[in-house]
Amino acid sequence: MPQHYPFTAVVGAEPDQLDDMALALVLTTISPAIGGVLVRGEKGTAKSTLVRALAAVLPPIDVVKGDRFSSDPADPAPLSPDGPFGPDPESETRPVRLVELPVGATEDRVLGSLDLEQALGSGVTRYEPGLLARAHRGVLYVDEVNLLHDHLVDLLLDAAAMGRSTVERDGVSVEHAARFVLIGTMNPEAGELRPQLLARFGLAVEVAAPRDPQARAEVVRRRLAFDADPAGFAARFAEQDAALTTRIRRAQELVAEVELDDATLVSIAELCAAFEVDGLRADIVTARTAAAHAAWHGRTTITRDDVRAAARLALPHRRRRNPFDETGLDESQLDDLLGPDEPPAGGPEDGPGDGGPEGGPDDGGPDDDGPDGGPDGGPGGAPERSTDAPATPPTGAESRGDAGDGEGSGPASESTVGAGEPVRARLLQVDGVGAGVSGRRSRAITDDGRRIGARTPAGRSGSLHLVETVRAAAPHQHARGRADGGRVLLRPADLRVAVREGRESNLVLLCVDASGSMAARRRMEQVKTAVLSLLLDAYQRRDKVGLVTFRGASASLDLPPTSSVDVAARRLEELPAGGRTPLAEGLATAADALRLEAIRDPLRRPLLVVVTDGRATSGPDALARAHRAADHVRATRVASVVVDCETGGFRLGLAGVLADRLGAQHLPLGEVSAESLTRAVKEAA
Repeated sequence: MPQHYPFTAVVGAEPDQLDDMALALVLTTISPAIGGVLVRGEKGTAKSTLVRALAAVLPPIDVVKGDRFSSDPADPAPLSPDGPFGPDPESETRPVRLVELPVGATEDRVLGSLDLEQALGSGVTRYEPGLLARAHRGVLYVDEVNLLHDHLVDLLLDAAAMGRSTVERDGVSVEHAARFVLIGTMNPEAGELRPQLLARFGLAVEVAAPRDPQARAEVVRRRLAFDADPAGFAARFAEQDAALTTRIRRAQELVAEVELDDATLVSIAELCAAFEVDGLRADIVTARTAAAHAAWHGRTTITRDDVRAAARLALPHRRRRNPFDETGLDESQLDDLLGPDEPPAGGPEDGPGDGGPEGGPDDGGPDDDGPDGGPDGGPGGAPERSTDAPATPPTGAESRGDAGDGEGSGPASESTVGAGEPVRARLLQVDGVGAGVSGRRSRAITDDGRRIGARTPAGRSGSLHLVETVRAAAPHQHARGRADGGRVLLRPADLRVAVREGRESNLVLLCVDASGSMAARRRMEQVKTAVLSLLLDAYQRRDKVGLVTFRGASASLDLPPTSSVDVAARRLEELPAGGRTPLAEGLATAADALRLEAIRDPLRRPLLVVVTDGRATSGPDALARAHRAADHVRATRVASVVVDCETGGFRLGLAGVLADRLGAQHLPLGEVSAESLTRAVKEAA
């Protein structure tokens, strides 16, 4: 019984009318040097389904029989630790592998490591291949790649770019070929990739479920038919899948013959310069993608349509320079830069598909794998590329002109002010040593970092500590019958792994005062700028963030803890100010959010950042209730910081009092930036 959904059933279109995602996947399998594909989209758009279906339509490959590294028999000098194989090695044909990399994988699992069983049992140093070796000449798939540790993403991209993997660890020195198609899928709501990593994916596409009811109904119809009879459903599309396999094979053979003339290279360079992408990687990827697109259409010359399709897939995600920048490409500008259409030469005419989202009711496929295998949102084969731009929040004098001068209680006294340019924020940390997810904020025992000791494995993974392993075995050598001059006799109980201290990511919960007292002195822009700077810092340190705001008579959790700092920034920009100050309610809401998150993610230590002037004016005994709420938060031993927004010559000092009640660090608004801290240190010196 087939275990995969047919590729052409997901795509639901002719080969010349593939949508962005399907086209990007096909092109990168034709020319793996493109550098892989990143697929960004909402949940339930069949991202995973389409990727898993891809491997089944790829042409099978010949490998050296018995070689663990899938060496090509035609390669005169294969880079394999199992070699050499001689001039005419025995070979076998097998399907292309789809290797899935779990988000929680360790570096040892990815790179490979010393075979501990052989080392301890036989005293033989033998390398155990990792996932990169298994994926050689195949597809390496990372679902939720945005949740993968940055150093692992960097490692994968380096291997994909270099075509080989080098391992120097635990007494092992190994180099092997690692040429694979890297595919990552992600939901931006769960957090973004850093721009540096985002730009290293060759191609990137956005997917969304179709809004057409007929298309959605067809998706459900096909999914139900597949669940009822997988073999029969696959047989309906077997001929189309086989034709696609044949076409991919022909394109793979033809791509080396595609001519990249000077005029095409100059045209690509002009596009990259006009769209202001950094570096030369974009030029190289666009050129390779255009060549693959030409080969896909059976041509050896590159046309305007090839360059256009390549630019649409290779350039948009490279234009994101700052963490909160939007990705995208102005296609009218692209057409203007490319000039008028020209008839294709050297092969059959292109169809209407240049990678754009086409199709009708037949577009679509199953949803991402769910617990019941059924659809929960939409297809992956006919994603609609979102063109809706986020609303631009009012900024400047226009938005600030409505600001009230007091703590009104009605909508008329509310105002919305945009933030200024963020600055580099000073480092705020949680005291002590944690054991959370690797990041860049607080000290913690992690899987990476400097080695500070050793421990027994105790069910947890870690890198081998050879010195401590030998030291643990040394007292038992006589009892184990070791001969003079013989090898050290090791037992599994002797094994020690390294204890490393690095940095962890934290939960940064921002509790922001949005009352009228913040707007009265035109302070809200400064407050939002400071909070945006803290969000930028959280983004760079790979933290989770949450946002609580309080104004009027209540507080609300505007953003539950998430890894998507972009969403927090948008919520902040849209935040109005006005009304009274329910400080007690704000602290109580923050305490509830921290309590629930401690249940969901117990190892991630929280940092509560309260942004306020310390006033409390909502309800009876407002200030006393606020202080009691602060005492309650302090009892939970949550690390806290109070950012004091009070300005002017006459100050009440209420934020300082609040900081004392919380047991928190007191930080004036003007000292949030790292530059202000540097100046203060210099002045003190």
